[in-house]
Order: sequence, then C-alpha cells, then structure tokens
Amino acid sequence: MGFFDALLGRSKPKEPNLDDLFAVPPAALTLEARSGITATGVGAVAFREVEGGAFDRAEQEARALISADPNTDVTQVNDGYGYTWQVVQQQAASTPDLVTSLHAVNAALEAQGFGPMLLCSTVYFRAPDGRTIALVYLYKRGTFYPFVQRARHQRDSPFEIQLRGVLDEDLPVEKDMSKWSPLWDAPGMDR
Repeated sequence: MGFFDALLGRSKPKEPNLDDLFAVPPAALTLEARSGITATGVGAVAFREVEGGAFDRAEQEARALISADPNTDVTQVNDGYGYTWQVVQQQAASTPDLVTSLHAVNAALEAQGFGPMLLCSTVYFRAPDGRTIALVYLYKRGTFYPFVQRARHQRDSPFEIQLRGVLDEDLPVEKDMSKWSPLWDAPGMDR
C-alpha cells in the first residue's frame, strides 16, 4: 500500500492463499459447538469456463486426484452463468478430507496458470432447522463469507450476520458485505 492509499483510507484486499481453506475444519467445529450446525460433506469449486487442451488437462488432473479416494464422489456442473463447478461429496462427511479435495482442485488449476479463472470454493453446512449454509471462500479476495438461501432469490441476511460473528474468530471473514454475492441454487447446495 502506498502513501496516498494510506492517506485516503484505501486498503488492498487480502491476497488469495489456498491454505486458508485448511482453517475451515476448526471453523466447522466452532459452528457445531456454538450453533448445532453440521457439515454436510459437500463442497464445490467454481471457475470460469475456458476452452482448450491445457485447461482440460488441469481439470482432469484435479478430478483424478480426488477420485483416487474411494469415499469421494466428484461431479461437474455448468451453472448456465459461464461457470463450471466441481462438486465434491465425502461419503463420510469428513470436513478435513473435503477441504483437502477442494484444495487439490484449486491448486491443480492454479499450478497450470488458471488461477485468474477461479471464482470461489464452497463448503456446505446444515443448521438444526434444515437451512443450508454455504461457507464461501472468495479466491480473488482471500476471504470467506456465509451465504444462506431462504427461498428462491431470497437470502437470510440476519442469519448470515449472526454466522459472521461466530466465524470471525476462525476465518478471515470478508468485511465488505457488498462482496457477499448470493449463490442462488449453487451446485451442491441441495445435497
């Protein structure tokens, strides 16, 4: 950050660090202990669709890494908005294993030079009342935020803010709530 940025109160967003994903398992324990919210064993990586052999190889490499685990299922979904989602499901609902798989997808794409195509990674949780919570990692900002879809194109903002208070101790939560984009009917959210 330069002198004028500091003077004018501007700050640079946090740089992405894929290792931040490994803070999710402790955050999952905090969510369960404080709110009864449990991990579903499902997560996803969203990235912009790209044509070309190098990108196809990077995708195949990521899927091969994950598919090597017999307790993990991987599906690919195109959302109609120009993004592809690698949806990962752990049969044993192991958050550390799920996060390792999501990290492998991100790292494989980043290693092949496709980091700028990464949008976000999500890990899904279920509240005791049945609401699904997406814990979203914004790749370009290096931060997390909770997203709770209440109904079609309706989010549960008060609950998201409550979750922010719980997650803030374990994760770098996005401070700018205008960056908390809704992930309407995101792949994996219904599992």
